[in-house]
Amino acid sequence: MKKIFLLFIFPAALLAQEKTTPTLPKQQGKYDTNKFSQMYDLLATPNMFRTASGAPGPAYYQQQADYKIDIELDDKNSKLSGSETVTYSNNSPDSLEYLWVQLDQNQAAKNSQSPLAESEKIEQVLPADKFAKEYLTQGLDRGFNIQYVKDVKGNPLSYTINQTMMRINLPMPLKPGEKYSFSVKWWYNINNYRQDGGRSGYELFEKEGNKLYVIAQFFPRMAVYNDVEGWQNMQFWGGGEFALPFGNYDVNITVPADHVMEATGELMNRSEVFTPAQVKRYELAQKSFDKPVVIVTQAEAEASEKGFSEKKKTWKYSAKNVRDFGIATSRKFIFDAMAVQLTDKVVMATSLYPKEANPLWGETSTRTVAHTLKSYSSHTFDYPYPKAVSVSAEDQGMEYPMICWNFGRPDENGVTSEQIKNGMIGVVVHEVGHNFFPMIVNSDERQWTWMDEGLNSFMEFMAEQELGTNFPSRRGPAKNIVPYMSGDQKFLEPIMSNSEGIIQFGNNAYGKPATGLNILRETIMGRELFDHAFKVYANRWKFKHPTPEDFFRTMEDASAVDLDWFFRGWFYSTDFVDIGIEEVKQYFVSETPTAELKDTKVRKGRFGQDKGPFVYLISDKSQELSAAQKKPLKIEDVKLLSDYVNQNLSATEKAGLKTPKYFYEVAFNKPGGMLMPILVEITYEDDTKESFKYPAQIWRKSNETAKKVYATEKAIKKIQIDPKLETADIDVTNNTWPKEEVKSKFD
Repeated sequence: MKKIFLLFIFPAALLAQEKTTPTLPKQQGKYDTNKFSQMYDLLATPNMFRTASGAPGPAYYQQQADYKIDIELDDKNSKLSGSETVTYSNNSPDSLEYLWVQLDQNQAAKNSQSPLAESEKIEQVLPADKFAKEYLTQGLDRGFNIQYVKDVKGNPLSYTINQTMMRINLPMPLKPGEKYSFSVKWWYNINNYRQDGGRSGYELFEKEGNKLYVIAQFFPRMAVYNDVEGWQNMQFWGGGEFALPFGNYDVNITVPADHVMEATGELMNRSEVFTPAQVKRYELAQKSFDKPVVIVTQAEAEASEKGFSEKKKTWKYSAKNVRDFGIATSRKFIFDAMAVQLTDKVVMATSLYPKEANPLWGETSTRTVAHTLKSYSSHTFDYPYPKAVSVSAEDQGMEYPMICWNFGRPDENGVTSEQIKNGMIGVVVHEVGHNFFPMIVNSDERQWTWMDEGLNSFMEFMAEQELGTNFPSRRGPAKNIVPYMSGDQKFLEPIMSNSEGIIQFGNNAYGKPATGLNILRETIMGRELFDHAFKVYANRWKFKHPTPEDFFRTMEDASAVDLDWFFRGWFYSTDFVDIGIEEVKQYFVSETPTAELKDTKVRKGRFGQDKGPFVYLISDKSQELSAAQKKPLKIEDVKLLSDYVNQNLSATEKAGLKTPKYFYEVAFNKPGGMLMPILVEITYEDDTKESFKYPAQIWRKSNETAKKVYATEKAIKKIQIDPKLETADIDVTNNTWPKEEVKSKFD
């Protein structure tokens, strides 16, 4: 789905205020003492379909939908017509009385409920074209016009359309193991997506009258039927994306003869639709592993732009085991490609773009596709499809099997800023990466956006960092999610929320899950354990339909790391991380107790009461401690210790003795409700540093405080929590001892 960019604007008056401790938002889960309990209360009960380990069970099944589709593009009228034959295989143990088909284009129909469900307000300053569109023009109906639904013998089938869903009423139940075929004919008006919005449509180049089409959701598609929900027939309101079964596709696409096209699947008639020279160039591209080969040149594309051919050409594609189908077609397209070597196969990286996208796209797009395939494959499984295509479609960012549309072009003079270039690279990585999640690891986007967007944003972060260019990744680094997690609780929802109920979509479904996975990998589990478990999940569920439970359980099952506390807090709540240093006490060793220590009850050891003689550690907070007593420990100065060392330890033990001189007790507190390891960096008086990491389980016995003791050879000058900003701690003003003033953005 399109990557979402947010701009945070801070009022100058706020930034210029005196430095003060921030007022923290209301915390929802701070006093919950059950944070380490197992998630039996939240997860579905394991069964024969989905096991407690997170793997598919012995009775796991999934349906299959195979399509034979013929469509034709009316370029002059921006209209698409088509007919399809669907063969549906019932692999479930259930008899089905009806089939549900998705009609996602109906979200843009005249009678769509989507606009009615949105709150509205008057915008007092509007561009004229936006005002006209909003208040003056009626606009075309862009929903599906269903012309017929028939069985294989040509007999009409009974059907009912409910907004974006169509129920086909079967003449008799479809039993387990049976197949059923039916045909649908339809047409619809294609939208100008830059004016009307939408995940696909056309882009108009006004100077020449050409259109660049990126076409998706263009055919009635089978809904998912599974063991979790039965039919997944939630309406498409525009936010939550798609849940689709796998199948095989044979698609014939008729367009003007001067168009160049790419689509899901393998092109079956290359010699019929390309010139002999272009076919030869493509064959060269199949052997070019270091740089793209231009197959349709800019000169050829510019010549086609002027033509507007009245003739037609049909492109024939075949795709195996895909969940959807996308098409990009235009007479403006330049076309380049290169080969990508994976572990045991070669796939093609390809780009389509108009001249307006050069030189950026010719230099960058296909190389970025190739890098993405290599990076994602290394962390999951070798990319199984024959190609991955990146299409330049301004203001777009959307994914389909083997093909995606991506924004980012130079200005009119061909100049590209670093911001535009990095944005373009980021969206190409993201959308190509969606081939893995959810096109292959086929989660339910209609219900759980984070399972594709969040996991993919995390994978994108790793791929961007592996570019080796110090890429400025936006999602993944823990510090970047702090403004969201520290926000007003009224505008926050748990990650485990339905797609349509999320207020801050980008932060919730993309940023927070990506950050959480990065924290798991870098801070909690470690790369070795995380990478193995994540790869197990990807391989268990490739070409299948996983649920959140399958992911949570697999990550634990393959790593032996108890993560219930993390998933409960990070995914099921809006708790934030805030860990601070409450107090630091220094202690000094003495043979003489203070008055307060004279009557101290000594703890019982394993073999009974300790009987002494005793050494006393006296806090620097004690009023009885004299200046003379505040000195580093020397064992020879404390007779009891010196006698013990000399009388009870062997020469070998003496040689291995530690020589601590300073003793500190540090009390950590946790104003935030989210559990997290405590990461501590100590700076000594000579400016050397030492790091300590305490697992989240340190909070098991107390949800608010924890203490650690440090016996050191050098005096401590500074103690800092989370110095590298790894945990998304929302308030760093309490992270340092002695307390430091934190500079504001204004400073």
